[in-house]
Parts: sequence; structure tokens; C-alpha cells
Amino acid sequence: MKVLVVMGSKSDSHIAEKVTTVLDEFGVDYDVEVASAHRNPKKVEELAKKDYDVFIAIAGLSAALPGVIAAHTVKPVIGVPVSAKLGGLDALLSIAQLPPGVPVATVGIDNGKNAALLAIEILALKDDELRRKLEEYREKMRS
Repeated sequence: MKVLVVMGSKSDSHIAEKVTTVLDEFGVDYDVEVASAHRNPKKVEELAKKDYDVFIAIAGLSAALPGVIAAHTVKPVIGVPVSAKLGGLDALLSIAQLPPGVPVATVGIDNGKNAALLAIEILALKDDELRRKLEEYREKMRS
């Protein structure tokens, strides 16, 4: 099982690092790409059609990236709004207000850690080892 982390630009790499740190901790395979929904729409479409189990899209400003990926796949897409301007509210609303039929899960502004954990929860639906690791992680949080 594999996750694709897509950043709208290299300036989002600080959020991608939060994502990949958690994915590494859980032993989840992933790739990281940079592709803007506005500057490279064809590349985004091509990435969305690749064989990944979950997509994590990190974008600020108009934050179209998660929606464009979701428009080209039936796989789960998680959007991470970035606080580039307006405290990230513009990006959050852009991701959360997609039209019906193009669902994107959204986590908190700049919250790459929760995006990774949500991706792991999705993968754990079919992976008992990941489920066990998640249970251990949650148990550690309680202590």
C-alpha cells in the first residue's frame, strides 16, 4: 500500500515533512511530488491516475490541488490547507467547500501529522499490522 504526497509548490515542504515523518514512523511507503493545480494541471491529472491507495494534497491560497486530484480518482484524497495567507482560512474553505460528488477529507490548517494519521487509518482498514501500530500509538497517547 502506498501514499502519494503532492505539494502545490516547494514552499509547502515544511508540511510535507510532517506528513512523511509520521508515514516513516508507521512504515508506510510513499512518494512525494510537486505539482500545481494551476501551473501543471496535466501533471496533477497524471499523478491522480497512478496506482496509489491514498493521496495527500498540500496547498495554500486557492488550494485547488486536492479537488483536482479528487476529480481524477476514486481513491481517498486528504487535503492539507496551508497558512500562506489569511491564516490559511482561504485554503481551508477552498478545500472544504468542494461541489457534491468530489469528496476530499480535510484536516486542520498546516496539520500534516493528522493528514498522515488519517491516511494510515484508511490503509489500516485492510492492513492488520497498521491497525496494530495505530492501536499502540493511541495507547501511548493515553499514558
